Amino acid sequence: MKKLISVLLAVIMTVTVFSPAVSASAASYKLLDIPVVRIFGDGEPLYNKDGEVIFHFSEMLSKGDEIEKNELYSSVINVVMPFLVEGLGTGNFDRYYAALEKEIGELFAEARLDENGNPAEGQGVSKERIRTMENWLKNPKCRNFIFWYDWRLDPYESAASLKAYIERIKFVTGKDKVSVQSFCLGTSVIVAYIEKYGTDDLYGVSFDSSVVGGAEIISEPISGKFRINGNAINRFIADCNANGLFNVDEFVNQTLDLLMKTGVVGSVVGVVREKLYYRLFEGVTSALALSTFFTWPVYWSAVTEDDYDNAINYVFGKEGSEKRIKYAGLIAKLDNYDEKVRRKLPEILKQVEADGVKIVVFAKYGHQIVPIIESSDAIADQYVSATRASFGATTSTVYGTLGEDYIADRLAEDKGKYISPDKQIDASTCLFPDYTWFAKGVNHTDRPDAEYEILYAAMRADRQLTVDDFKYTQFMVYDNDTKVMSVMTEENCNTYNWEANDDEDNPTTKNEGISALIRSLLRWLTGLLKILAKLIPSKAAVTD
Repeated sequence: MKKLISVLLAVIMTVTVFSPAVSASAASYKLLDIPVVRIFGDGEPLYNKDGEVIFHFSEMLSKGDEIEKNELYSSVINVVMPFLVEGLGTGNFDRYYAALEKEIGELFAEARLDENGNPAEGQGVSKERIRTMENWLKNPKCRNFIFWYDWRLDPYESAASLKAYIERIKFVTGKDKVSVQSFCLGTSVIVAYIEKYGTDDLYGVSFDSSVVGGAEIISEPISGKFRINGNAINRFIADCNANGLFNVDEFVNQTLDLLMKTGVVGSVVGVVREKLYYRLFEGVTSALALSTFFTWPVYWSAVTEDDYDNAINYVFGKEGSEKRIKYAGLIAKLDNYDEKVRRKLPEILKQVEADGVKIVVFAKYGHQIVPIIESSDAIADQYVSATRASFGATTSTVYGTLGEDYIADRLAEDKGKYISPDKQIDASTCLFPDYTWFAKGVNHTDRPDAEYEILYAAMRADRQLTVDDFKYTQFMVYDNDTKVMSVMTEENCNTYNWEANDDEDNPTTKNEGISALIRSLLRWLTGLLKILAKLIPSKAAVTD
């Protein structure tokens, strides 16, 4: 009997420790039999009616050398450049803009949508994906689904397709509600869905790496906030090296840093901005936007409320312009989303909570945002800031913390638990402070197991779960090498692949500038000596 009791206790302890909910209060809720639908953003390959790929980001990257040496070189150098020279001489760049849009546009011809934001007939996700979705719908026991769709389209069009898919899931499974996990641009689709159809079909909804409140990487370049920041480039390269995306020798970083500290990069950029930027930027922005990605309404859904009007003017021109008339159908779709979703986002989301739908918000940070925008010092996941992904968290920049006075005020308000251990985030200002998780060291496209663990539990729990229901707490750190998520502490919170030093990057006095230059020069010389040491054969090698 004692042996039996010991075995039972061991089983109970094992189940408790390794429970899928991994919750400190796991006994206080249970997981229900709820179907879960995942909806992602861009990245899924798109095909034409003949089954040929019309667009895939990884394919574009893999063909980069071929495009650079052939089509792109021919288009820009041989065709477009003469119009640029003409513009520099006359001050009229209209022919340059038109040539640039035409030539670059031909490289993206199949992937672009028409003037009304519609795809060519027969375009969309692969037939294999469609068959997979159909097979899931033949299995009444299936509880995990993915909604694949043509992610370029107006979020309202995708929402209509999602509605039809959810109705079929409900019919097959016999359930009256589903939970939806939305990621990246998929968050724009689910919010459009909620605005149009309400929440009657929804048990839970998650917003993971959300761009529905705006994504700086999309919003700022097409609204006049395009900026090159050399320090941010260095940090971005370090992140990509650490994540295995590509590898750039440290000496390249040291050289770039030295060029910035000596003022070479700043001077060149300054001259370009002064002489060409303001005359060229709007026309180039329009040409590149409409010849590449910005006939896709879904990308416009990631433009912030503050940037939208400027972005429309930059891309389509002022009211009554030729492009405004030509793209009237597309603009109507963009304005409809702007009016119904973008301008009413907090109201829509708070209604979701009021309707009793379970909510999860998951934001990531600890990586340098893509360094071509004004917000290059934002706490971000490479694509979107933690502030926007979390619907309102107050954050520091990469150069510091929230500050002692700010934190003291939060503590006095009994909101200290919402301050991250690295003192860079205050979650108390989020739209849903108790339903919002932050993972540091995870970039926008990575989804660790712990992330899904939280999402699935919260989407199926019999009550609204909060950050206090999981062992991970509100703030977590991720180790990219071990793939382990841990509770954030003051000891483990520094996950950055770089050091951001405001005194060096942005010196405010002459002495600070000279000091930063000397340190940069010493690093560069050290790097140069290491390279020379590898190139110069040793005495032993010469003797042999």
